[in-house]
This record gives sequence, structure tokens and C-alpha cells, in this order.
Amino acid sequence: MDDLKMPEAWRMFRIQAELVQGIEHLVKLGPAVTMFGSARLSQDNRYYQEAEKLAERLSNEGLAIITGGGPGIMEAANRGAYGRKGSSVGLNIHLPMEQNANKFQDISLYFRYFFVRKFMLVKHAVGLAIFPGGFGTMDELFEVLTLVQTEKIKPIPIVLICKDYWSGLLDWMKNTMATHHCLDSNDLALYSVVDTAEEAAQIILQHYRQMHLLPEAL
Repeated sequence: MDDLKMPEAWRMFRIQAELVQGIEHLVKLGPAVTMFGSARLSQDNRYYQEAEKLAERLSNEGLAIITGGGPGIMEAANRGAYGRKGSSVGLNIHLPMEQNANKFQDISLYFRYFFVRKFMLVKHAVGLAIFPGGFGTMDELFEVLTLVQTEKIKPIPIVLICKDYWSGLLDWMKNTMATHHCLDSNDLALYSVVDTAEEAAQIILQHYRQMHLLPEAL
């Protein structure tokens, strides 16, 4: 049945079923890094390549990698993690465009509702890596920033990769939002911005080791 034509009470059961499915399938996943970014970037794109490197680096440390399961940056991240120590997880969603799941997933789940999917993308995350992307990436970034800001989730590394892409937005946040007293210095300290996969990995892994989730590097 088309969800828009479904009675409200029955829609509630469908939402509940998606939550149960996600929680049950990922209950044993362990610490994970969720990676966001555009579905429209191809393999020859620098950002795709950095995403693949970062996922490989983190997966080799035993961390699971979670993405939205689609092409572009999501594919790169799943590809970097696939067949390594950490699970490669794709939380796919049915969309008119960009809905095809990439083939580099150890665990592949499908969702109808964005808000259920976003809950599952964050639930197991002990770090986030944000690559260049569009509206969806911005939505996910600012939702997580809001959750940390309002103490709905514990502080975790939120790492923006590729300074050239993010500089305009971050300057606006600092020079306009903060100047108008809509943000303060604590808000602007919730994220880090780097240029390479290795820099992002170092921030995330250092946090995990401080939290005693990973052994100290040799």
C-alpha cells in the first residue's frame, strides 16, 4: 500500500517495524563510524578516493563503517571497509533517484522513512566523517551537531573532510551566525575540519583510544 494512502494508525506499525528491524540487525555491531557524503561523485573524484582510504583505515582497526548504502561517497566508504576487520553496513532508502544499493555491504538494510534511517545511522556511531555533499549531507550534519549541542547524544568526533569545500559554510557560521548570537564558541568547537583521510582517522582513533575503546597504537 502507498504510504501516503495508508491510515495513520497502520503507518505507525510500519514505522515501528522499521525500528525493530534496524535495532535487531545491528544490535551486535559494536563501535562504528558513520560516513556521509554525496551520492553523485564518481571513482575518479578526489573525495571518493579519500572516503575509500578513510574507511579502509578505520575498518582495519576493527571499526564498523556505516553509510546510507548508495553510490558516490557511500559506495567509496563501503568499498574501503568491505572484506576487512570492521563490518561494512549500508542503510539504504527507497528514493526516486540514487536508490540503488552499492555492492560493498556486509549488512544491507532498507528503510522507507528518513527519520528512522537517520536514527539508525547515529545510534551506533562513535564518530562521524562528513565528506562533500548536498542537501542530504547537510541535513545529516546539522542534525548530529544539534544532538551533540543539546546533549541528546554524547560528544563524538564530527570531522569534515576537504577544507576547500567546507570553508564557505564554516566562515558563514563563524562570521554571520555567531556574530548574530545564534551560535557561540562552544558550538563552533563541536566539529573539526581536515583535508585528508589520514588526518580524519587520527582524530577519530585518538578519541576512541582515550575512551578505551581501542588499544593504544604500537
